[in-house]
Amino acid sequence: MSLTVHHDSENDSLTLQLGERFDFSVHRDFHDACLGAQVRARSYIVDMSDVTSMDSSALGMLLLLREHAGSDKAEIRIVNAGSELRNTFKVAGFDKLFVLH
Repeated sequence: MSLTVHHDSENDSLTLQLGERFDFSVHRDFHDACLGAQVRARSYIVDMSDVTSMDSSALGMLLLLREHAGSDKAEIRIVNAGSELRNTFKVAGFDKLFVLH
């Protein structure tokens, strides 16, 4: 699996550690990890330190996560994205929807 999930119950946060590819191949795992009914967190961290490629379905998954987490009230941080991925987020306007670290 190219997605590892850690739920920090003390801080009520869910960390999603993505693998090399953030694309449609991880859709089911991503959905089950953060959009499924079993765990709903106050905050989310999407760690992209290992991601080397991303497609448009990844952007869609992030939008679904944002909606699930409360839209404008959502506390979602995208961390460790490389410069190319950060540029993609900025071009798509995601820097206005998510906190990029």
